[in-house]
Amino acid sequence: MRDADFSQLQKIVPDVSRETFEDLCAYEALLRKWQPHINLVANATLPHLWQRHILDSVQLFPLQKTAVRWLDIGSGGGFPALVLAIMLKAQNRENGGSALIDLVESNGKKAAFLQTVIAALSLPARVHNKRIEACYEDIAAPDIITARALADLSTLFTLIFPWCQKKTVALLQKGRDYGRECEEAAAKWSFDLVTYNSAVNEESVILEIRRLHPVTKNERQMK
Repeated sequence: MRDADFSQLQKIVPDVSRETFEDLCAYEALLRKWQPHINLVANATLPHLWQRHILDSVQLFPLQKTAVRWLDIGSGGGFPALVLAIMLKAQNRENGGSALIDLVESNGKKAAFLQTVIAALSLPARVHNKRIEACYEDIAAPDIITARALADLSTLFTLIFPWCQKKTVALLQKGRDYGRECEEAAAKWSFDLVTYNSAVNEESVILEIRRLHPVTKNERQMK
């Protein structure tokens, strides 16, 4: 069974090591251990945890694998944040780098779980047990911002904009209603968009957002 899981992982990240695979398995085991006490993921998804959550998160990494500073907001049970941290650990080991991901999670119990996994696996990650709005001064502008199953696109843009600079990229995972959300967000926000189909869920996409800023008066008149 685990060989099949490793093969699935290799389809997304062909050069992934067995050590990284073992870290992902260890994370999965910790999540299953904590799940009866804290609702980290929907119970209905547990039978398909590897594909539904882990592989779904892994697919973000190849899109921006050279990035050094990552930020995940509303980290919850650690998807995609802890999966990305595991990938960054491997990258740092291979190239002697110092890539790091910041995790923002306001729920104290979930933040404790995140910190437990980070310590157990020696991951290059930091947990901020605060509301997102309270972290703008604590966390420097990252290269990449991620969010999964957190809020509608307009709300996400409001939350991440204080961190957005010219080269900042947001990788936002969305479901079948992403088109409607993009249209609604475009009424107030200007952004460059690239859409990637999910490698593991045909009803999901990854939205790559660049150059995010509120719509200016001139832009509004041109619409």
